[in-house]
Amino acid sequence: MIDLTLLRENPESVVALLQKKEPSFPIQRLILLDSNVRSIRQEVETLRHIKNELANQAKSGLTPEIREKSINVGKELREKENQLKEVEEEFLQLYLQCPNIPDPSLPEGGKQANKVVKEFGEKPSFRFAPKNHVELGAQLGWFDFEAAATMAQSNFVLYKGQAVKLMYALTRYMLEHNESFGYSLILPPYLVNEKSLEIAGNFPKFREQVYQTSDNLYLIPTAEVSLANMYRNRIFASEELPIRLTSWTSCFRREAGTYGAHERGLIRIHEFEKVELYAYCQPEESDEELNKMVSCAETILQHLGLHYRISLLAMQDCSFQSARTYDIEVWMPGQNAYYEVSSCSNCTDFQSRRGSMRYKKNQTSKTHFVHTLNGSSLALPRLMVAIMETYQQEDGSIAIPEILKPYGMF
Repeated sequence: MIDLTLLRENPESVVALLQKKEPSFPIQRLILLDSNVRSIRQEVETLRHIKNELANQAKSGLTPEIREKSINVGKELREKENQLKEVEEEFLQLYLQCPNIPDPSLPEGGKQANKVVKEFGEKPSFRFAPKNHVELGAQLGWFDFEAAATMAQSNFVLYKGQAVKLMYALTRYMLEHNESFGYSLILPPYLVNEKSLEIAGNFPKFREQVYQTSDNLYLIPTAEVSLANMYRNRIFASEELPIRLTSWTSCFRREAGTYGAHERGLIRIHEFEKVELYAYCQPEESDEELNKMVSCAETILQHLGLHYRISLLAMQDCSFQSARTYDIEVWMPGQNAYYEVSSCSNCTDFQSRRGSMRYKKNQTSKTHFVHTLNGSSLALPRLMVAIMETYQQEDGSIAIPEILKPYGMF
């Protein structure tokens, strides 16, 4: 959630930036509700004070006048308390749906305004007509989409044989790589409660995208949710920061209505493996931490010999929680397109305000909210697609990158 003090003290600047990120968000309604909450709360406090004064006067003798005033004040207080509760609930629901304030240096506009800031390598060329990963997988017997649909539903996948070996080799390599960058290994729960999703920024705005169990737990859409809640209500000493975490989990997303013919196979599925990066740091360190996170993620693609580009996202293309995001998109020859395999974001104090995660410079100083950052390192199904399509041979086989061979049984 955004800093209300900043919104109150500098509303013009905050409103202008939020409207550039999400033009449809009713920011003026949020400002009005905030004002109403404070105004009614003051009225409630005034009435409580009057009621207490009347109670003190009644101790010296309950007169009819004091009794009548007390009854009237009590009635008005109950009405104002009910009114305050209603307005607070409306305000909180809207406040939780307010996006993070974007970095003012970002390009304005939507996806078309994203700015490519780096490219690595060149698009591979072939002496034969390259196939896409669905064709290659069918020929090699790597996937069984039909069996997955039978046991679950469409847009799930069952990996077989060499595909499983490649998946685990990539995972082992990436975790070891991330650890070398200073990220500590974490294996969190795959099921979380509603508050965890609220703190991460998924609820209430994206509730329909998450799978819910019958006992009100939810399957994580990304390990970011779990990692964002590891230190809920924690106050750090400044010397404990930064904290860097990496986690390999399955991720579960409904993503209703987002599928297209060009996104078949592994491109967009309901359950997928991903290695996540997450960091907690002091605000003045968060830009440096974002650069470190991007470097950690992109180095994997360099080691795998894959062509990719990095884009700075425009305001409207940044995620709900993010103030600044870099997307890393890998080239997929069989798709003839770039696809995102990592999105590294600085969420500033947006999540830490929801989860009350703070730090102190020293024992006597005030507490301040930490900054949190997250990034994929990397999304495994799409990375597998890029490897298959880039390293395919004329006979339909896949040449496994040398760096992965120590990690698998190839």
